[in-house]
Amino acid sequence: MSESPARTVEPGQWLEAARELREEGFTFFDFLTAVDETDTEAGGFEVVLHLYAVEPEGLRDTFLTTRVPDGELLPSLTEVWPGAAWHERETFEMFGIGFTDFVDTSGLGLRPLLLPDGFEGTPLRKSFVLTARVSKPWPGAKDPADASHGDQKGDKKPARAPRRRMQPPGIPDESWGPR
Repeated sequence: MSESPARTVEPGQWLEAARELREEGFTFFDFLTAVDETDTEAGGFEVVLHLYAVEPEGLRDTFLTTRVPDGELLPSLTEVWPGAAWHERETFEMFGIGFTDFVDTSGLGLRPLLLPDGFEGTPLRKSFVLTARVSKPWPGAKDPADASHGDQKGDKKPARAPRRRMQPPGIPDESWGPR
């Protein structure tokens, strides 16, 4: 696979640059995402589009990037690649980046995609406060409640009651989400 050069454009040139890439044969939309750069001197969000051109001699890929200031909107790519709708919804929900002229087959517009109803915040922003971690010492290579854990002579230790299962930070319990 030979790599095509990446292109960086201003937000106002985003849609036109995407159309040009499609005309150049980059018809396979791979992904669209963002990188939070709000803590850097340049600020804002780097929005990244990855495309492929499928050719007889193999694949070519390219990236299109732009920097969007916090709170500004970016033109939607759904008119060029309808599959961009899922990625734009995810980027909207996780980073808070809005897209103008967003269209998908539902007609419901730009809306949350992955997080449960009522969730507040944009979890992939650096400013998002993560849930506090449960403070406990690392148990080692084996959980002491594991009944197969024996001493060095191969003797089995008596089985212990299993530990209460704790969710990793940021993972809601089973009662949360769609049913």
